[in-house]
Amino acid sequence: MADSHEKGAFQADIPANAVEEALRSVERATRGEGPPAGGVPVEVEGAVADPGALAEQVTRLEAQLELSQAKSRETMDRLKDTHERYLRAAADLENYRKRALKEKEEVQKFGVEKLLKDLLPVVDGLDRALVAAASDDPLRKGVELVRASFEQVLSRHGVKAFSAMGEVFDPARHEALLQVPTADEAPGTVVLEHARGFTLNDRLVRPAMVGVAVAPPPAGAGPSVAADGSGDGGAGAP
Repeated sequence: MADSHEKGAFQADIPANAVEEALRSVERATRGEGPPAGGVPVEVEGAVADPGALAEQVTRLEAQLELSQAKSRETMDRLKDTHERYLRAAADLENYRKRALKEKEEVQKFGVEKLLKDLLPVVDGLDRALVAAASDDPLRKGVELVRASFEQVLSRHGVKAFSAMGEVFDPARHEALLQVPTADEAPGTVVLEHARGFTLNDRLVRPAMVGVAVAPPPAGAGPSVAADGSGDGGAGAP
């Protein structure tokens, strides 16, 4: 035997009809058919012997897939909601930062407005003192120096004074205290100035207090009427 076959080889005689029967059994098992009557079932690796178990497994996998998809959708909804809330919070924070910066700038530019309003009557008093003082009064020069120094300090903080004399009355910058009947100026022209106006960094702090020209009344008419409805007893300017 060692002379006619290679070492380690194995040979067996299998009837041809047994091989064919085995192949048919494999095909029936693959299609889910049972073994023939009186036949012996043949187990084949990888073949599913029970279709019901396969259907149950498929149903279970479909349920797991549906559950996984539902959880995925739920997670995506939570992520979307969290992202939207984050965007809103970021926008609110940016708006707060801009408001805080604007308020800071407002304080820097207009924080002295209240103090300025308290100081303006002092400036008005210096203006009236200069109008009342004679040109040769030795104190006049001192008052002029004090007012000039005071206005220089105010200008360093953005304060500017303006006069309305000779301008057309502007309700946004002027406050009419009285009407002055005159034919020398066109109606609506500022002909008297009780107090100058002031701005703080281009914002109006106080309008100029003025008298406005009106057409003279006909002969025999009463006195002119002030802007507040009272009679005009005089010029009202210093």
